[in-house]
Amino acid sequence: MTKQIIHTDRAPAAIGPYSQAVRVGETVYLSGQIPLQPETGELVAGDIQAQTRRVFANLAAVAEAAGGSLADVAKLNIFLTDLSHFPLVNEVMAETFAEPYPARAAIGVAALPKGAAVEMDAVMVLTD
Repeated sequence: MTKQIIHTDRAPAAIGPYSQAVRVGETVYLSGQIPLQPETGELVAGDIQAQTRRVFANLAAVAEAAGGSLADVAKLNIFLTDLSHFPLVNEVMAETFAEPYPARAAIGVAALPKGAAVEMDAVMVLTD
C-alpha cells in the first residue's frame, strides 16, 4: 500500500519533522495536535475548554483534508498535563462527538510542547 501524506493550511504546520497525517489504505493516522492557531502558530488564549475546542478544530481540519471527519475517528488519545481537567475535556468531547464514540485513552503527562495543557492524536478509518 502507498502512503499518502496529508497537509492542510487550516491546521497548524508541523513544529517538527512529521506530517499532519498519513493515510495508508483506509486508515489515516493523525499526528498530535496542540491548541495552536493555524494562522499564527501561537497557543490559543483561554482555559482548558478553549484549548480543547482548538485541538478538536485542528484535528477536524486535518481529518477533512484526508477526506473524512471526526465522525470517522476510531481511536483518540488525549494527553493532559493536569488530569483534574479530565471532566472539562469530557464536556467538550461530548459537544464534538456523537455516539458511537471512538475508543479513547486519556494520559497524564509532565509537559507538552509550547506549554499546552492538552494534546490529542487520532486514528481515523475511511470507508469509501
